[in-house]
Amino acid sequence: MKIELPESLARAVDVRLEQADREAWTKRLWEGDPTLWTGKDEGKWVGWLAAAKGEQVDFAQLAALTEKARHYKDVVLLGMGGSSLGPEVLALILGNAAGSPKLHVLDTTDPDQIAGVAAAIDPENTLFIVSSKSGSTLEPELLRAFFWELSGKDGSRFVAVTDPGSKLEKTANDDGYAFVFLGDPAIGGRYSVLSAFGMVPGAAMGLDARAFYDAAAQMVSACGPGQIASDSPGVHLGVIMGEAANAGRDKLTILPSQGLAPIGAWLEQLLAESTGKQGKGIVPVDLEPLGSVESYGADRLFAHLHLEGDDDPELEARLTQLAEAGHPVVRMAVATREDIGREFFRWEIATAIAGAVIGIDPFDQPDVEDAKVATRKLVDDYEASGSLEPETPIAENEDFAIFAPASTGLAPSDPKQLLDLHFASLRPGNYAGFLAYIERDEGNSAAVARMRAQIRDAKQVATIAGFGPRFLHSTGQAYKGGPNSGVFLTITRDPDPDLAIPGRKASFGTVQIAQARGDADVLAERGRRVLRVHLKKGGGGIEALASAVEAALKAF
Repeated sequence: MKIELPESLARAVDVRLEQADREAWTKRLWEGDPTLWTGKDEGKWVGWLAAAKGEQVDFAQLAALTEKARHYKDVVLLGMGGSSLGPEVLALILGNAAGSPKLHVLDTTDPDQIAGVAAAIDPENTLFIVSSKSGSTLEPELLRAFFWELSGKDGSRFVAVTDPGSKLEKTANDDGYAFVFLGDPAIGGRYSVLSAFGMVPGAAMGLDARAFYDAAAQMVSACGPGQIASDSPGVHLGVIMGEAANAGRDKLTILPSQGLAPIGAWLEQLLAESTGKQGKGIVPVDLEPLGSVESYGADRLFAHLHLEGDDDPELEARLTQLAEAGHPVVRMAVATREDIGREFFRWEIATAIAGAVIGIDPFDQPDVEDAKVATRKLVDDYEASGSLEPETPIAENEDFAIFAPASTGLAPSDPKQLLDLHFASLRPGNYAGFLAYIERDEGNSAAVARMRAQIRDAKQVATIAGFGPRFLHSTGQAYKGGPNSGVFLTITRDPDPDLAIPGRKASFGTVQIAQARGDADVLAERGRRVLRVHLKKGGGGIEALASAVEAALKAF
């Protein structure tokens, strides 16, 4: 690990590392000593440490799943948050083994995205994995109902991954699922990639679980309870992250080399949901286009994961320029793609230690439930009445309508003026967020990336983006419970065509709109600055919004 820190941050890190050794932080972490954090129930949530050694998976059962999966062309994982983000990284970085099926990950209620996966597979030649720790998370349950119907209700082509005693475990047993893998209740979802929740989808696409754990063992040992803090790659990184956040550098900008780019989505959840609470925390910045040194404010910490042989001279030169300009830069070398398990563990340790430095519990997520409650109310009302509560835009044109929760107090105005006012509120140390409840595809992702770059360059602030409802179970915790420095633009549209959910009045499109509205309401209730832009049918779509944002930024 190559570490380049400004002098003041380097001093703070050295002092904290000395404290960590004096107070035996590494030993206390492995013992689950809650006094390392807030002295509450943190000790109940460190099962991920044993999971990293492969102590909590049934290798014979995983091998049997691998063999069964070879008889199918595709595997579809239906999950959310920690149940989907880790497996997605494995699928995108490692891919499926020869003779094993391709893994598709669905963690959305977006009708276009769901329909796209349904069209890409032959249901009779597909294995479905339903993954949910609680077994009652809304999105996996709706996706399970849809694909259960589509598959002809054949339990032999379904696999469940869940915690013991959950509703999903009962459903799987009642419906004759081929396999039921049980997780460890002492592991939170975002720390679960090295447990059954990561290994089951991995095994289905042909991952050799024993070899994967063997490759990760070096990092597990290097971060073990007997290591001094400065020699532990995870503890040292965690101290840097925590001290940087305490010093106002709370935007951790993830800049992996191309071959490791997918890990950013997993890191987002791990960092944001673990540290973003009580008005504190780390805001992860993933997939932000690379900018000039002048476009970055003094609130950044840069982390670069470099895959050997994956050279990018422009990125390497920019990292050097950033360090020379006084920005903290941490670089980590990854020898092969198969070593990604080492990085999972390094960052899990680092996140837990950063929580200790910041002074929060890195294992709870107190603000995630609020958006779920708001969504459930809207969906339940729809099931009862057949419609969502009506709303009136405060501005609109031929391309989109703008909505604002009543608590914002914004008066009706024209769209350009509202966007001007919204982004004019950005100050140094703030960040701009695009929360897109639309299909997560290349076109929409590119349009959002352009808007992010425009705002960063115009205002020198960090930018984030999330596709909903996926981000609700990931970075949504930090947006609501972390530092109140976000300026959010929620993006919605009416799907055409929509997609029905078996056994419900509400469609997937209805649920997605309810999630967006509920999320915006909760953000506003928390005093966050938020507008919702609803793209109209027949209008210019997200490109029209991008043009409007560009026009608004020209005023600065």
